[in-house]
Amino acid sequence: MRNTDYFKGKKVTIVGLARSGLACANLLFDLGAKVSVTDIKDDEATRQNALLLRSKGIKIELGRHSEEIIFDSQLLVVSPGVPRNALPLVWAREKGILCISEIEVGWMLCQATVIAITGSSGKTTVATLIGKVLQEAGKRAFVCGNIGRPFTSEVAMMQETDFVSLEVSSFQLETIKDFRPKIAVMLNFNKNHLDRHKDMQEYLEAKKNIFRNQTSADFLVLNERDPYLANLGRQAQAKTVFFSESQELNPNQAAVATIAVLLGIEKEVCFKVFAAFKGLPHRMEYVDEINGVKFINDSKATVAESTVWAIKSISSPLVLIAGGRDKGADYSAILKVADNKVKEVVVIGEAKDKIRKTLQPHLSVKDAADLKEAVMIAYRDACPGEYVLLSPMCSSFDMFKDYEERGRFFKETVFHLKSTITK
Repeated sequence: MRNTDYFKGKKVTIVGLARSGLACANLLFDLGAKVSVTDIKDDEATRQNALLLRSKGIKIELGRHSEEIIFDSQLLVVSPGVPRNALPLVWAREKGILCISEIEVGWMLCQATVIAITGSSGKTTVATLIGKVLQEAGKRAFVCGNIGRPFTSEVAMMQETDFVSLEVSSFQLETIKDFRPKIAVMLNFNKNHLDRHKDMQEYLEAKKNIFRNQTSADFLVLNERDPYLANLGRQAQAKTVFFSESQELNPNQAAVATIAVLLGIEKEVCFKVFAAFKGLPHRMEYVDEINGVKFINDSKATVAESTVWAIKSISSPLVLIAGGRDKGADYSAILKVADNKVKEVVVIGEAKDKIRKTLQPHLSVKDAADLKEAVMIAYRDACPGEYVLLSPMCSSFDMFKDYEERGRFFKETVFHLKSTITK
């Protein structure tokens, strides 16, 4: 690793004790930093993580934020889920304490070549495929970031000849300082995270931080067909390269193939990886079939545009399960692909009234008390040869810890339903 001396003896407070906070705390402690951690949550997950850190003597604060914990801090490291108006960040700004994201810490230490991917949807798939293409080409590659494996949990193993395929969100990009990927990728931009950002412009400005520090020695890869992104190259110092979907390649594959060219990897390697790729958990994941009704888990679809993609990918009529915590999505986006395809929408969660109001003039909409009831209603109303599609267009946080827990619950409910019906 590089720049390790920067953290030695430095008093660092980490805000947030989920995966990235835990990884960062462990790494900085091992580098000799004086680490403290604060998290407004006090649940089973944070308590388990706290136990791991307390065994090292790291000071932990759960269930509150106290000004004392950042007293004399020289640096705040902010986890992605922490909003900018959280008290530790407010206090830090008042005291002139530098606030950076966990990916900034990873970047400062990283020797490898960084390929950073952002966008409103498709980030996880593209980051995964880039990693697989690099590995297929005989290169050592790490896939991490917002995808689930924190940057700081992997960076100590990285060498100068390695590559990092790094998924980054707007939340992580809000608090970068010098972060500068060799290749920055912006897949798309659409209505999302308006529960966090005050408007679309603020959201876009956060995304643009991915290329803010790039120079003419770097590359910015943009979606040529996205109206928000097509002209961003004029604002960047990096060399701008465009990708576009075709009959041969969907948008995610087109982005990966374009990046491969920049890395000197033959397109045939990409096609081999694409052919073998079976998808990711919770992204158009086939679950099971009950009496001719097939169930698809698309829990990762937290924006309307992802659900549009899902509907287009299914050739038969379907019952859609949607809802959760509203992120400011435009639910009407699915109407352009719903004709003769979406038989019914079953709505759940905090956003169900908003979704119903948007869709009911055009589609049949039914309410469910929770996801379990939604599965029962959808199965009852679907016919053999049709699909039940969980593609929520919303975040999971009103009912579940994350989209993964939501997807697992959906699958467990389907499996239980099948066991009771086929007994």
